[in-house]
Amino acid sequence: MTPDATDRAILNRLQDGFPITPAPFAAVARELGLTEADLIARLERMKAARILTRFGPFLDAEAMGGAFCLCAMAVPEADFETVAAQINAYPQVAHNYARAHRLNMWFVLATETGDEIAAVAGMIERETGLRVLRFPKLREFFIGFRVAA
Repeated sequence: MTPDATDRAILNRLQDGFPITPAPFAAVARELGLTEADLIARLERMKAARILTRFGPFLDAEAMGGAFCLCAMAVPEADFETVAAQINAYPQVAHNYARAHRLNMWFVLATETGDEIAAVAGMIERETGLRVLRFPKLREFFIGFRVAA
């Protein structure tokens, strides 16, 4: 599937944010001269075609009073899927992914407090028997990355 001009307009518009309203898809659809159903159908089609890989809010846990931390583990390949399932069972794990590196499992902990980061990392270490390395954010840089469709 190749995106048409309307698909490109949708992709460009959604990089500028998504309204927080009772009917956000309807609001964006109106801006673009579409119906809400057409906008949603186009987003679903682009996601199925892997033009979009994810769509949703990016919430800053710290700005809402919470905490987050990038973590990494060195997981034996034979245990990778088991450990991934153990980690994913924690609601504080925002996502995890594999890397081709000695530290082959990376994930983000998002918690209500900074102290909870240490507590959850400790629970994961006890459950898996593997060390959780924590890489807290020291400084934040805003890049403003956009890709014109």
